[in-house]
Amino acid sequence: MPKLLVKPQTEGGPVHDITPQSAGWRYVGFGLHDLVSGAVVEQRTGDREICLVLVSGRATISAGDQSFGMLGGRATPFEGAPAAVYVPAKSSFRVVADGPAELAICSAPGAGTLPPRLISAGAMSQEKRGTGTNTRHVRNILPETEPAESLLVVEVITPGGNWSSYPPHKHDSDRLPDESHLEETYYHRLSKPGGFAFQRVYTDDRSIDETMAVGDRDVVLVPRGYHPVGAPHGYDLYYLNVMAGPKRIWKFHNDPAHEWMLKR
Repeated sequence: MPKLLVKPQTEGGPVHDITPQSAGWRYVGFGLHDLVSGAVVEQRTGDREICLVLVSGRATISAGDQSFGMLGGRATPFEGAPAAVYVPAKSSFRVVADGPAELAICSAPGAGTLPPRLISAGAMSQEKRGTGTNTRHVRNILPETEPAESLLVVEVITPGGNWSSYPPHKHDSDRLPDESHLEETYYHRLSKPGGFAFQRVYTDDRSIDETMAVGDRDVVLVPRGYHPVGAPHGYDLYYLNVMAGPKRIWKFHNDPAHEWMLKR
């Protein structure tokens, strides 16, 4: 099995280029580009649908024969909503940076049945989950209530000292309506230089049981199993999740050993 912790590339080219082949699974792809002003990223989508997310910065984005103009503007992922564009399979996109920009390319299998579209900030529902030190703030970029063929995309901010994806849950079994099978990536950002977080990925039989110290811009792969995240005091944590599987439904199963805390 490939390593679950993927470090950012520093030698030029994409910061991340995670494919189903490199991850050893079937559905999710995740790319991340650091762009200087005027830099261009363009590609054909082939048999993959795409959700472009401007994690930070501004860029002009077009998809297919549609131009969505200049989008974005937040300086960091810890402020405001991102700019996002849905690009179907059998299409193409072009991104031109206006100043420094951080571009995420989230992908999953698609047949190209939907048109390109801007995902406006107003269309991204927001929610606070949990209580006390289990509080985190969620922005649904491409939830299952919005049109797509495979992709689910969400971003989460976890305040320093809090836990997230907690109590531990999993979504690795195709046994609807109780649980769905979804692969997942976590792209992590820390609010201050030198920060770190922790993420554990483990299965009931412990065939996977890894606890990782996560640095800024690391990606964690979750092929299966429970996957809680902890943010140390003083360092707010952002992560961008990409999920996909055989059915576009997010149904998770909590670890029974820790589910008691939801009943207090």
